[in-house]
Amino acid sequence: MNIDFPTILVGATLFTGVAWAVDAMLFAPRRRRRADELVAKGEAGDSDKVALALKESTLVEYSKSFFPVILAVLLLRSFLVEPFRIPSGSMMPTLLVGDFILVNKFSYGIRLPVLNTKIIEIGEPQRGDVVVFRYPKDPTVDYIKRVVGLPGDRVGYFNKVIYIDGEAIGQVPAGVYVGKGSGVSMSGASKRSEQLDGVRHDILVMSRTPGLEGEFVVPDGEYFVMGDNRDNSNDSRFWGAVPEANLVGKAFRIWMNWDSANGGVEFGRIGMKIL
Repeated sequence: MNIDFPTILVGATLFTGVAWAVDAMLFAPRRRRRADELVAKGEAGDSDKVALALKESTLVEYSKSFFPVILAVLLLRSFLVEPFRIPSGSMMPTLLVGDFILVNKFSYGIRLPVLNTKIIEIGEPQRGDVVVFRYPKDPTVDYIKRVVGLPGDRVGYFNKVIYIDGEAIGQVPAGVYVGKGSGVSMSGASKRSEQLDGVRHDILVMSRTPGLEGEFVVPDGEYFVMGDNRDNSNDSRFWGAVPEANLVGKAFRIWMNWDSANGGVEFGRIGMKIL
């Protein structure tokens, strides 16, 4: 089941904020007047009566306590940084199963939460960026892949090599991959170092596994994405490009890794920059 956290946060912020505001405008003045009446009647010495007259409802108490916290989380998560967890191995060896990553939400513009409407233009994805986006076939699901093709590019994939407008993207052999934990099944894959517009990163390919080959022209306003685990990635080769409106942000840092199949936390991955 996919939990729609943005909608929940917006709803919780509105609910607690409205509850606090309504109380401040309508009920708080009545409580103060009641307390003033008790004082005027000479009952100021009865602190219990005055305190009871001024007492807020439990709903208002909780709303006043939680509203600032929920609002801060909403703003942080919507406009600055959002955490995600990597559930699959499609981005190995860059990202492993169990990686918890941070995504820059303003790299590609400021968007309103829930509506996802861009209100401020800031930047655009570049080749080599690792991006989180809403899966075009099911926008309730978040995917993470690497940007390979920009709008207007002719992207080809033949014999495990990417071609941009007919020019091959350079690859250098980097040995044999040795996986562990949930990624042990990829042990023996060929690891290669690839460079996309100055972004050097490692990829995995299975030499004996046939891959989906062909060419694709990237439409305006869309991006062609692929997983670094080339033969184990459900990406643009299968379902097309990602519309700009589906972009969530740019992944930039691993803040934690938890893989039960690898004994829990792998401290060496904490704080790693995503390239």
